[in-house]
Amino acid sequence: MKNKIKIIFEDADIVVIDKPTGISVHKDGKNATEYTTADWVLENYPEIKGIGENIELDEDGEIDRPGIVHRLDKDTSGIMVIAKTVGSYNFLKRQFLQKNIKKVYRAIVFGEFKDNNGMIDKPIGRSSGDFRAKAVGSNARGEMREALTYYKVIERFPGYSLLELRPKTGRTHQLRVHLKSISKPIVCDPIYAKGKECPEWMRRLALHAVSIEIPLQGEDTTGSRTFTSELPKDFQNAISTLEKTKKA
Repeated sequence: MKNKIKIIFEDADIVVIDKPTGISVHKDGKNATEYTTADWVLENYPEIKGIGENIELDEDGEIDRPGIVHRLDKDTSGIMVIAKTVGSYNFLKRQFLQKNIKKVYRAIVFGEFKDNNGMIDKPIGRSSGDFRAKAVGSNARGEMREALTYYKVIERFPGYSLLELRPKTGRTHQLRVHLKSISKPIVCDPIYAKGKECPEWMRRLALHAVSIEIPLQGEDTTGSRTFTSELPKDFQNAISTLEKTKKA
């Protein structure tokens, strides 16, 4: 994993990376030997240590999150932005809170859609039945947090759909739990697609962060910058395999 994190863009304020599937953004306090994106950041940018906010554990100690303003799930691949300075960290954090940063994902899901576009507007809480999971509706407990996801069907296949996803909010597992809530869980999701077989052509969570649009920094600056990540080979191969099922 150490050499598989690709740098897409870098300047004095940020570094934009392409996170592969299977690597966590930061440690969870349980597996001290796990190599994470945060470890990669500290290896390559030791000056970033101390920038941002760490997570305090219930026990003694805390988890380093150097420059990390947002995160991706361990099995989600794609684009991430790391802040290199205190100023850029505070700027990006403020933009996320104000919902000025736009993220776009691709997902392969189980099931087919009647409509080409849709919106899922369902508050998210903790699952009452699985400590790892989030939930909506009667299956949720605790604080319910606003969550809004827009989706567009890019392509339909027999039994599957390729979606573009645009989350308006950034809740943990938002895309995964929202799609489960409409009975269209993401392919190979170990938490939200239980009971559905993970197909041979996609042996990991079929979710990829393809782009992020960030407002430009500076009082006299207008506009934004968009950074993109190509679909990984396994994702491209999965789509090619599904294309063949349409022709069969």
